[in-house]
Amino acid sequence: MGQTVTGIAFSETMSGGVRLGESDFRSGEHKARQAGDILAMHARVDIPDLERFIHDPEHAGALAGSIDYPPFGNAIPSHNGRFNLFSPTGRPDSKLMIYEMGFVLHGEPCYLAGRKVVLDDPGLDMWSDTTTLYTRLHRGEDDSGEIIGAGILTLGLSELMSLLASMEVTGGDGVKDKALTLARFGHFFLGQLWDSYASVPESQR
Repeated sequence: MGQTVTGIAFSETMSGGVRLGESDFRSGEHKARQAGDILAMHARVDIPDLERFIHDPEHAGALAGSIDYPPFGNAIPSHNGRFNLFSPTGRPDSKLMIYEMGFVLHGEPCYLAGRKVVLDDPGLDMWSDTTTLYTRLHRGEDDSGEIIGAGILTLGLSELMSLLASMEVTGGDGVKDKALTLARFGHFFLGQLWDSYASVPESQR
């Protein structure tokens, strides 16, 4: 018999200030907070084959969900979602967590492109790195289109608890397969964080 294919799926909600007409993340976030322009991204991440995901250099999974944003409306469905966990950047001291999704606004394609930068600068701040999504809105089908807005989304403690509670194992036979799959994913996630941390010189931590 062949090896059982198991995967992981979870839901994640991040929210924060995003301001139209801005391209700078921090400026957009600050102005959006003042104006009350809070964008919430509700994402469902699906990794159908965990072993393939782990051995893929880009660590790519599928992403679907919706967007709530006062200037646009609520529950706007997404398509063409992209998720990458600890994707390499070409630099030993940083990795990317990528969240992207397309959506349609008034019949026109738009695109949300978000990046979490893990250990982008000296210092150990894993919580901030893994819960801060630098976000831009684009016209068109991908992130090559005109930037129409920018800001920062975050994952709070309550949202993290909801994420953990939503985690489920897909495929597999029985409790043992599910437990092993969860442990495998946890080992990969924590291992990647440790590898990133270990690449920073001790004098800079």
